[in-house]
Amino acid sequence: MRFLLSFSLLVMFPLLLVGQFAEKRKNLEKSEGFFDYYYDASDDKVYLEVEELEKEFLYVYSLSSGIGSNDIGLDRGQLGNEQVVFFRKAGNKLLLIQPNLQYRALTDNPLEKKSVEQAFAKSILFGFPIVETRGNTHVVDLTGFLMQDAHGVSDRLRDTGQGSYTLDTSRSAMNPERTRAFPKNVEFDVLLTFKGEPKGGYVRSVTPNPKLVTVAQHHSFIELPDPGFQMREFDPRSGSYPFSFYDYATPVEKPILKRYIPRHRLEKKDPSAALSEAVEPIVYYLDNGTPEPVRSALLEGGRWWNQAFEAIGYKDAFQLKMLPDDADPLDVRYNVIQWVHRSTRGWSYGSSVTDPRTGEIIKGHVSLGSLRIRQDFMIAQALAEKPFETADDNDRALMELALARIRQLSAHEIGHTLGFAHNFAASSNDKTSVMDYPHPDIRLVDGKIDFSGAYETGIGSWDKVTVAYAYSDFREGTDERAALQEILRKAEASGLRYISDRDARAPGGSHAYAHLWDNGRNAAEELGRVLDLREKAMESFSPANIRTLEPYAVLEDVFVPLYFFHRYQTEAAVKSVGGMDYRYGVRGDGADPWKALPRKEQEQALQAVLQTLEADQLAIPGRILQWFPPRPIGYDATRESFKGKTGVSFDPLAAAETAADMTLGFLLHPQRASRLVNQHSMDAGQLSLQEVLSALVAGTITDKLPKDSYMAGVQQVINFRVLEHLMNLASQPEVHPQVNAAAHAALSDLKTSLARQGTGQPLAAEILRRIKRFEEHPELFKVTEAPKIPDGSPIGMDCFQ
Repeated sequence: MRFLLSFSLLVMFPLLLVGQFAEKRKNLEKSEGFFDYYYDASDDKVYLEVEELEKEFLYVYSLSSGIGSNDIGLDRGQLGNEQVVFFRKAGNKLLLIQPNLQYRALTDNPLEKKSVEQAFAKSILFGFPIVETRGNTHVVDLTGFLMQDAHGVSDRLRDTGQGSYTLDTSRSAMNPERTRAFPKNVEFDVLLTFKGEPKGGYVRSVTPNPKLVTVAQHHSFIELPDPGFQMREFDPRSGSYPFSFYDYATPVEKPILKRYIPRHRLEKKDPSAALSEAVEPIVYYLDNGTPEPVRSALLEGGRWWNQAFEAIGYKDAFQLKMLPDDADPLDVRYNVIQWVHRSTRGWSYGSSVTDPRTGEIIKGHVSLGSLRIRQDFMIAQALAEKPFETADDNDRALMELALARIRQLSAHEIGHTLGFAHNFAASSNDKTSVMDYPHPDIRLVDGKIDFSGAYETGIGSWDKVTVAYAYSDFREGTDERAALQEILRKAEASGLRYISDRDARAPGGSHAYAHLWDNGRNAAEELGRVLDLREKAMESFSPANIRTLEPYAVLEDVFVPLYFFHRYQTEAAVKSVGGMDYRYGVRGDGADPWKALPRKEQEQALQAVLQTLEADQLAIPGRILQWFPPRPIGYDATRESFKGKTGVSFDPLAAAETAADMTLGFLLHPQRASRLVNQHSMDAGQLSLQEVLSALVAGTITDKLPKDSYMAGVQQVINFRVLEHLMNLASQPEVHPQVNAAAHAALSDLKTSLARQGTGQPLAAEILRRIKRFEEHPELFKVTEAPKIPDGSPIGMDCFQ
């Protein structure tokens, strides 16, 4: 009897739901579009009509409002993953299924396709009870699906150390104003509140009540693009990102992993014409919340891309307009450049919504950090000669430099959404790409600091190559593969270089010409020029670098980018020590895949780098120190301020220690040390690790200390950093044993040299004591951390631009 009662309830409950909704539907407003839906304001529920089962569409989740912390990384407009999905009926419910597109069989044989589909797992994203069926149309309650943490907000808060948070549905609700239906897409927006106990400072700094964090999550159901998109093969030399999947229908003699490039659909109206309009141009829209003069700069810089499209025969194929006031930036119909605010300076980035089946870019979405321009302004403010000596509004030249970088940034991030990767070799190759991270190229002209050529003012020659490879529309009958190879052959013949992220970002990187935030064909020569410029700017630095009535704490913060102005060019020069010159070569291209950098260039780089470990380079002049009193109330130090060991007072020795530690971290990186061992073993005439260590010790610890007590103190903190890094290299487990041996030998030689000098070397006894302790108990050694270098790259911190 109990079983029959339970079974009856199971049967009657869905019927009851169906009857209830059928009656309720009469009073609900229906929105019609790609999917029709009903919104019930009385219950805050959304009901979706599904007419076609098994029909694939695209599902994308994103954030329409974020948390506002660069460190947490949950920004307004941040896209999540796109997923091909479809509805399938199973009993009294609909399942939302994501097929596994990483593994496919591109064949006309349905049984072969099915065998691959059944071999790999798929994912059921949600199960929806059916509340009404009318013919072939099923209605489901979508609310539970929309009100889940699809974007992983709670995971991100936990992973960034901000606390344990869970979704509180009682404080969450639909956002009808941003929920709309269009013919090819439906957009749902939901306010989600996460409840928890805050543990980190980031979440506390950006929420009025850190126990309750509310964001807006966006869900998009999108019609997949029409057939006819032509996938284009990926080539590692092309400058495009790879898009890949496994095709199990591939003949045995050919690779199963297929690589293509992501790109927008672009076709000429007249493929036979030398210059033709596009069937449908690529149009980007700038966030209408962007203020002037940034707005005009972003529009101008973004439009540079049309130069590259014109070079391959398109007329007005790339356009940039203002976003209509009533448009939603997350509406898939708009390629958008969004102006994003955060509490701290952070990165900009370019993302895309892409068809996972083909790599076709459906929507480009750029997020530009609004505080970015202020850092460039501060760099100019630090280097300018007394900009506010006569007037507090004398900032035109400073603003022009900042706006010049914003133009380049606009082009850069749009480039990512067009499918293009970074090219970090461009700056050493006559600045051939906006896809590099350029350091401001500030010059000394007639003894004066000149900002006029700080940044480029148009698209680069490499960018035209990437556009040509990705978007050229070839005439009928053209051998596309041969035509694409010809584009790359011409680029190689003209001397263009292309090296991307992995080879440029690593602190132990080896490519001598691929760096972030650098300039110049010869990194060592450019470092010398940068140091000269830095010295000149310090000579003129004064309270006139800040406005009247601003506290001296502001002057101290303005001095930070000037003091560390050499940091990125130092990293670039270091890469020549044990450095290589290589390319993404393929068989048959006729060029050598790689070669070691000549010894002469490595020695030149080493000498340039050792300059950054000299007291006269790192000692802040006394006349500047007099302007750095303890910071006043309301002007606390931030992550972009100098760090020290003296409490409230400014610590000039710590500043030198920080700068020295930066150089040494690059120069004595374990991977670089192992490379030096490798290169010397293959070529005895090459620079060896022993020679590098000898030159380092001779130029610092065993060199005579300056007679001036302040300069001597600066050199001593540098020397102790050298000692720390030598001991670290001697104890490193993940290096060749020859590296440990060379470092131990350097320490032994240093011990002998200091013992010979006796008491003539101040602090020699302490150095000897530390070496002895290290030799007796190497297992107890732990690097003493130097004061952390302030955040200061011209774009942000430690993520992708």
